[in-house]
Amino acid sequence: MHRSRFSTLLIDTPRDEAPAAATFWSSALGVPATPVPGEEQFISLKGAFPGLVTAVQAIDEGAPRFHIDIETDDLDAETDRLLGLGAVEIGRWLDCRTLQAPGGHVLCVIPVHSDPDEFQRLATLWP
Repeated sequence: MHRSRFSTLLIDTPRDEAPAAATFWSSALGVPATPVPGEEQFISLKGAFPGLVTAVQAIDEGAPRFHIDIETDDLDAETDRLLGLGAVEIGRWLDCRTLQAPGGHVLCVIPVHSDPDEFQRLATLWP
């Protein structure tokens, strides 16, 4: 058995447009845009959606899009579960598994990064 939850909404934006995108989304959502120390590709939009990490992510390739992260306490089990539902693995980066869902949407399976109590409270327990 393992747990997982929708934890993160990322606004993927071409690298050279990321600062303008962060300014736009910050103003549109009424939250500050704050660079994430040590992770230059992310600009946090903390507080945009309570309970979710929200950020602009600078990307080097691909079209602008939104994608979600699902955090889990078992990367292999959650990836296998989603593959069984019809997703296709399209890449890996560090501990992140990048999948494409039916319909073409991108999602990543990541290790737990939220507060452990919050994760336990909000995550779904899968058999």
